[in-house]
Formats: sequence, structure tokens, C-alpha cells
Amino acid sequence: MRIDRLEPNEVFVFGSNAAGMHAGGAARTAHQKFGAVWGEGHGLHGQSYAIDTMSGLNEIGREVATFLDFARQHPELRFLVTEIGCGIAGYTPAQIGPLFTDVPQNVILPESFL
Repeated sequence: MRIDRLEPNEVFVFGSNAAGMHAGGAARTAHQKFGAVWGEGHGLHGQSYAIDTMSGLNEIGREVATFLDFARQHPELRFLVTEIGCGIAGYTPAQIGPLFTDVPQNVILPESFL
């Protein structure tokens, strides 16, 4: 699913690097269209939420858990998750999908993660 526009209550969830250098892929889209901040590689900025996917699978797991807690605290928002970690980071949906456990209803995952 390619995301080109968002409703006011929607958030684009993308894979980043810890340094927030949003040069390619979904990170570039987040920076150009949805308010991701250059130099910020974690959390909510504008209508985007950055998850560090370049610091190893264990770190991705921690970042995903933090994100899911955030989503639970913000039921008024709808989070559209891209295939984080499956581009330049080099992981497969089979590796990343299982990190998303006990997902709240306001988090929409890519089919490949289910």
C-alpha cells in the first residue's frame, strides 16, 4: 500500500535511522510530505512517526514496543505502518511482522506483516 496523502488524524509510520537522515524510501516521503524532521530518528513529528530500523533487530523490537505504547495512549490517531525495516535495512516481513504483538485497533499494519 503506497501512502500519498493522510487524513488529519492519520500518522505515517516509517523506518528511519537513529540520526534522522531521511534521504530515501519511506523516510524521504515522511520528510517531504508528512512533517518528519531532519535529524530526528525517533517518534512523532508532524503527521509522521519514525522508528529506528538501522540499529539492529533488537533495537527495532524496542522501538516497535515504544511505538505501540504511544499508539495505545493516542486512540484518537490512526497509525498507518509502512513495511518498516524491509527496504535499505534489509530485513524481511517475516522478521519484522512478529515484533508487532498486541496491536491496538488504531494501528494499521501492512498485509505482509500479518
